[in-house]
Amino acid sequence: MARRLTAFSKLLIVVLIVAAVFFAVQYFLNNTDAGQNLKDQAETTTTQTDSDRDRNTNSNSNSRNDDSVIKVGVVTWGGYAGGQYYNEGFKANKNSRFYEDYGFQVEFKILDDFEASRAAFKNDDVNLLWATVDAFPTEAGALRAYDPVVVFQADWSRGGDAIVARRGINKVSDLRGKTIAVAELTPSHSFLIWLLEAGGMSSKDVNIKFQASAIDAAEVFKSGSVDAAVVWSPDDEACIKAVRGSRVLESSRSASNIIADIFMAKKDWVENNQTKVRQLYEGWMKGASEINASDSNKRKAAKILAENFAGFTEEDTYKAINNVRLTTHGDNMNFFGLNSDYDGVTGNSLYSRMAQVYKDLGYLESNAPNWRLISYPQIVESTKSLVGRAHAAEKAKNFTKITETEGKGKEAIATKEVSISFRTGEFKLDENSKYIIDKEFVEIAKAFANKRIRIEGNTDNVGSRTSNVSLSKKRAESVRDYLVREHGMPFNRFIVIGNGPDKPVADNNTDRGKAKNRRTDFELVSD
Repeated sequence: MARRLTAFSKLLIVVLIVAAVFFAVQYFLNNTDAGQNLKDQAETTTTQTDSDRDRNTNSNSNSRNDDSVIKVGVVTWGGYAGGQYYNEGFKANKNSRFYEDYGFQVEFKILDDFEASRAAFKNDDVNLLWATVDAFPTEAGALRAYDPVVVFQADWSRGGDAIVARRGINKVSDLRGKTIAVAELTPSHSFLIWLLEAGGMSSKDVNIKFQASAIDAAEVFKSGSVDAAVVWSPDDEACIKAVRGSRVLESSRSASNIIADIFMAKKDWVENNQTKVRQLYEGWMKGASEINASDSNKRKAAKILAENFAGFTEEDTYKAINNVRLTTHGDNMNFFGLNSDYDGVTGNSLYSRMAQVYKDLGYLESNAPNWRLISYPQIVESTKSLVGRAHAAEKAKNFTKITETEGKGKEAIATKEVSISFRTGEFKLDENSKYIIDKEFVEIAKAFANKRIRIEGNTDNVGSRTSNVSLSKKRAESVRDYLVREHGMPFNRFIVIGNGPDKPVADNNTDRGKAKNRRTDFELVSD
């Protein structure tokens, strides 16, 4: 005879079922991609609701009846697509998600003429204006009276900047004595400086023909009057088509952390519009993360850009977006040094290095303002709603393991010779050797983060060849292990070679020549 369940038994069963459902849902949300996406969407909805509540309760906030417009000065470039996509175009409009989510409108003004763009900034015709942090030291002093501050980073150039070269120029050392067209004191100029340094050269080793813009540099190259030029995408493709046998020698696709597009604003305007600027940044980062995550969103952004860039097709603007890394909130946390675990290139390190470089070249009469005075990390730091994988920082490139034979066969784009002293017969690095590596090569390695590095140890001809080859390889391994251990570089990124006495660069019959041959070569190689 069946027995009826007691009321307590029924209650216990209900509790068990509810608990099972709860834990199943928790597992789904925390351990599946679909669950994570639902959490991200819920967080976004919550943030938007909180923003609406803030607007309704704070008399100083931006209500839907406030038609004030944030004006943003940009150039014809794919790296600002996050904001333009979120705005549903370049013009101020009420279909914009900035308006729907935060209650204000945004207008993007194309200002390709550099001087005109700076005049617009000074005259308050734009509230935020593009710049690149690498070239910013050359103008920060001149703008001092306007108290400009760096508010956020929009992108890293990843192929958008390139150096094209005529037939016969296959590596950086081939540029020695050649004529190169470049726009002075622009991201193109910075890119050239970095590339020459990676090849153990400087601006003094080439003939620079300065141009007003990267577009002009491309035209000069097409005319055949220079050997190479630093250009912007998609002019690199046009140059290759126009000049038979030419090639892209190097681009920011591998020189991945040199050109950083940022937006600056006058400090008093930022401080008087803290909430609005934070919401602009928040929406912009949402737009960037959506484009990064979806090709259809990228196509939509490309359509918006093509409608506003004269002479560009949607395919052109799609490639332009692919030639940048649209930065996320996590990238901005790294850029402003707000992530203690990050060991890559920051805005501070890039700005400070280029300030010294441009001063050494004679472009700065006095020191550029310190990074602490021109950076404004508070906007990024105060943004708490951008969480989840969509807003995480870019991961380091995953290098696959390759054999020594494969590594030897890879083409070297640039070779930097560094003299590291070892005691006779020893291979361990002393503190002075570590200092030399840090000073001469670490920043280059970080800037060209997507390139493999070949470390070649070399000796003079004293002693047997066999022992010298073995010793030189151990020395190269010591350098690799130091870079991996102390600077967090991927182990598989490195190719270690021991040449022994086989690759002298000087006469082994003199003490001076022998000293030159006891060297370590750092080579950036194609992957």
